[in-house]
Amino acid sequence: MSDTHTVLYRKYRPENWDEVYGQEQVVKVLRGSIDTGKVGHAYLFSGPRGTGKTTVARIFARAIGCSDNDVIEIDAASNRGIDDIRQLRDGVNSLPFDSEKKMYIIDEVHMLTKEAFNALLKTLEEPPSHVVFVLATTELHKVLPTVVSRCQSFSFASPTYAILKDMIKNVVKKEGYTIDAGSLDLIAMLGNGSFRDTQGVLQKLMSYSKDNAITRDEAELVTGAPASGVIHGILTAINEGDAGAALTTLKRAEESNVDAHVFMQMLTHSVRNVLHIRFSKDLAAKLKDDLGEDEFIFLEGIAKEKNNIHSGLLETLLAAYGQMNSAFVKYTPIELAILKSVGNNE
Repeated sequence: MSDTHTVLYRKYRPENWDEVYGQEQVVKVLRGSIDTGKVGHAYLFSGPRGTGKTTVARIFARAIGCSDNDVIEIDAASNRGIDDIRQLRDGVNSLPFDSEKKMYIIDEVHMLTKEAFNALLKTLEEPPSHVVFVLATTELHKVLPTVVSRCQSFSFASPTYAILKDMIKNVVKKEGYTIDAGSLDLIAMLGNGSFRDTQGVLQKLMSYSKDNAITRDEAELVTGAPASGVIHGILTAINEGDAGAALTTLKRAEESNVDAHVFMQMLTHSVRNVLHIRFSKDLAAKLKDDLGEDEFIFLEGIAKEKNNIHSGLLETLLAAYGQMNSAFVKYTPIELAILKSVGNNE
């Protein structure tokens, strides 16, 4: 049985290139630079949180022969001033402890002040030959262009559902658990394109599960997600143009304290699946395996009717999701989206 006190994202953090999920192009180029002896002096890793930027930086450090003593990690969110960078510049000139090179990994580099950026720029322009910098950021647009131009830049992509599902399956198997198709799909969706967030959701479910079998009912209870029957009710009502039934179902979800953002994610996800089933036989065949038989049969039935579930609805839902953070009542944008979708704008 799994030790649920062990944080999964630390336990299953990749330790070598072969264990890195979803960043094949980045890995290919970095490995190639080592094989050809063309390791640069400064790299910039950008991309959403939880996509493996610092993890890949650590693997890169080990691959070029840096010991743990010669890998210096700095959090720019809390060490963002010019004095911090001046201290770094002093340390850069010292030789490695027990390696040929040492690496500085500066996380959230966009948080540096302008003065600190300018000080760092001077170091990046003429670094000692024994130093390699890896700058990591979730907000590339906030990094000074002059700093970007001094680095080899790599963009880290958010993992796809398929990649997240593969990762979940791998962890679940190693931890001695089982998981059904509905739970797998829900966890991957709630992971929001982040390995770390996905493993965080999975951790909750493993902590809750009493028999090492993760089910959809447990997943809905632990995550605050609506039951699949609620989403089915909304989709059916929208498809039939019944605004009253849709709003009534939505109100029940709100009164049951279902998280509005999770609700909207699931509804949007289901509409997207309906369109995939309707327009692509290849995607439909894949979804049949991914979603489980009952869910697929329901969505396939909706897809065949071709009424109010269409691309315009998906566009409306995406726009509504963007309005939810600023809405006083989080369910209001969902209500408006439903009313628009059934042609009732009174």
